[in-house]
Amino acid sequence: MEKGQNLTINGSGNYSGGHYNKVSIRGDATLVSDVECTAFNIFGTSEALENVKTKSVKVLGEAEVKGNLESEEMLVMGTLAVGGSAALKKMKILGTLDVGDNLTGDEANIKGTISVGGDVEYETFDSSGGFEIKGLLNADKINISLRFGQSFAEEIGGGFITVKKKSNSFLPFVKESGMLTAKVIEGDIIYLENTKAEMVRGKTVNIGAGCQIESVEYSNELKQDKNSTIKTKTKL
Repeated sequence: MEKGQNLTINGSGNYSGGHYNKVSIRGDATLVSDVECTAFNIFGTSEALENVKTKSVKVLGEAEVKGNLESEEMLVMGTLAVGGSAALKKMKILGTLDVGDNLTGDEANIKGTISVGGDVEYETFDSSGGFEIKGLLNADKINISLRFGQSFAEEIGGGFITVKKKSNSFLPFVKESGMLTAKVIEGDIIYLENTKAEMVRGKTVNIGAGCQIESVEYSNELKQDKNSTIKTKTKL
């Protein structure tokens, strides 16, 4: 990536895109064309009207990218909205991420919330926050901790899929447990708690407490907690 000068914005106004080294926005800025940089740091409010390609993104304020976003590392402690697709190799979400189309990368760590209009594809997907995925969530390893609220994905696919309810140590007064809803969950080894699904399909399937499953198809083994319901069970 070609290196350029730093762009530091403390005030407000419109600024051209181009090649930069570090982009730091502490004011209220609009970037009117494509941006390529090594670091994209938002402490104030930022709007990029086109695409952003960078090695590192840090959002402590509020940022919007109207086009596509590509980054090797990302930390969101504030709010980030991407109108198109986001290719984020290693991301950590402590705040809120909203992606209009597909979200892809290697490692996803969700402690806040994400909303994705398309598919999500990662090597590892670890969530102890909340998510709404209107397409397919696909990862080799999926680990979901349900603290509170509703998480949703149209379909979930992976090698190892683990969904567990988790107590709210920081919010002891919140009694309600989280719930995951998906139409189809398909993997090799599956363990589920507090999950509603129409179809669960896997080699080894363990349906833990708090699940409502319409149908389970398994090839090796099926275990079921007494506090869960499965309407139909089929060994393949």
